[in-house]
Amino acid sequence: MSLAAATADALTDDQDLVRRIARQDAAAFEILMRRHNGTLYRVARSILGDDADAEDALQEAYIAAYLNIATFRGESKVLTWLTRIVVNQALARQRSRVRDRRVVPFADRGEPPSGDTLEAQADPGESPESETIRGDIRRLLERKIDDLPVAFRTVFILREVGDLSAEETATCLAIPEATVRSRLFRARGLLRESLAREFDLATADVFEFGGARCSRVVAWVVSRCQPLGLGPQPH
Repeated sequence: MSLAAATADALTDDQDLVRRIARQDAAAFEILMRRHNGTLYRVARSILGDDADAEDALQEAYIAAYLNIATFRGESKVLTWLTRIVVNQALARQRSRVRDRRVVPFADRGEPPSGDTLEAQADPGESPESETIRGDIRRLLERKIDDLPVAFRTVFILREVGDLSAEETATCLAIPEATVRSRLFRARGLLRESLAREFDLATADVFEFGGARCSRVVAWVVSRCQPLGLGPQPH
């Protein structure tokens, strides 16, 4: 794709893409999917907790969106409409997968008990070491987000990663805005607590000096001090 074509695609309004998709324009559908794949995948992943299931749910959601494209009236953002479809598909898949397990509902029935992929935007000038550290931090954060209760996790992904407003998130999940705000607050708190525990554990090992490094330094010093009168090493 040429730079001019890519620029034109980026400037195309979502609602215009929907009108073109309704006329069976495959190119418009591809642009829409590529534009929102990251956000919508994360939404499905936040509910299902599994990469493959999230991808399947996303694919099914796109098919459902295409089949119902004529029902979109422009009363909300296209992304909000797509997100609601993804949420419904993910919840349906979750119910069929774990019917015998308790699933935390999104309906406003009180707060649940407390309890990939965030994509790294690599800096072209970043050193391999820095890139590795960023990857490690990203994977740690993904694990901690996965550990959140599903209701908190989904709100966190929509608000913090998908950058949806509280109103849009409430619409997507069919819950009050106040519940969105309280769940986001709780999700942030749980993440802070969990990451703080990891930090405390890691602090004990910071600048660790042992094993082969320790033995190498000891051997070097002993070898240099023996000519100075240091006795032989005990056996």
